[in-house]
Amino acid sequence: MRNNRAMTLAPHRIAVLAVDQVVGLDLGTPSQVFGTARTGDLAQLYTVDTCTPGGRPVRSTAGFQVLPDHGLELVETADTVVVPGIHGGPPMTDGTLDPDVAAALQAAHQRGARIMSICTGAFVLAAAGLLDGRRATTHWAYASLFRRLHPDVDLDPEVLFIDDGVLTSAGVAAGIDLCLHVIRTDHGSEVANRAARRCVMPPWRDGGQAQYIERPVPRAVVTGTAATREWARQRLHEPVALRDLAAHARMSVRTFTRHFRSETGLSPAQWLLQQRTEHARLLLETTDLTVDQVARHAGFGTTAALRQHFHHRLGVAPATYRRTFRHTS
Repeated sequence: MRNNRAMTLAPHRIAVLAVDQVVGLDLGTPSQVFGTARTGDLAQLYTVDTCTPGGRPVRSTAGFQVLPDHGLELVETADTVVVPGIHGGPPMTDGTLDPDVAAALQAAHQRGARIMSICTGAFVLAAAGLLDGRRATTHWAYASLFRRLHPDVDLDPEVLFIDDGVLTSAGVAAGIDLCLHVIRTDHGSEVANRAARRCVMPPWRDGGQAQYIERPVPRAVVTGTAATREWARQRLHEPVALRDLAAHARMSVRTFTRHFRSETGLSPAQWLLQQRTEHARLLLETTDLTVDQVARHAGFGTTAALRQHFHHRLGVAPATYRRTFRHTS
């Protein structure tokens, strides 16, 4: 969790920085997702505005121009700066960037603004030098090009998003996942879940973009593990062993584990821990259960186990999380 201005009463200010060859869907994602994030009494939690270098029109890849209301001065006061994806231009051809854009992004990062990109917007952040030495991701189809242009970035093309001081997402719809992650970080699971419902999106997608990468050999048709994952979600308060999951899916343990990892990008144990942690977050935010009761309802068994895993994943104790987000909600 971050201690940032999103946690204050004033709406958190987001600047969407569009450069030439901007992807239309990525451009509209922040305003759509963050615009649905509201308090219980419908107060707006974020404001979203768009800017371009010099406030000039920029071309999109969808056959229209973007006519912004702001120039780079918007970046100077924004709490969060989002760079949408691009399909072309110097950041993707030779790894260079307009010096004014690079300077604006660097200054925003240095003063503590949150910097994030959607899809190939990571090429812009990398060209500005903000990803050197960090873990980052981008659309899997551009991973080889990204590595060639930016060898100093620790690229992981198999995840949906990465939050490593600077935030990056995989392609297209993963930008929505990243925006929901930011809302969840700022205001908790309840607010993020409401925003997801308004966007007709799942609050959390299983696995990473590894499941979407094109393979040279088609996979055999199998029943899949989706039904078993839903079965397990309904039993998070119970001990669920790997053999129980495999039996429900009517597969051997080995076959089930292979298909599960292929579909979600996680082992069954990792996935269960993720689900239990998210369920515990929601219980802490929305119920008066004690921490010990939350631990049992979420399937951790003991308070000590809940604290250990909660702190590992979120960096805070369950009681601290509850104080923060029950107040926010």
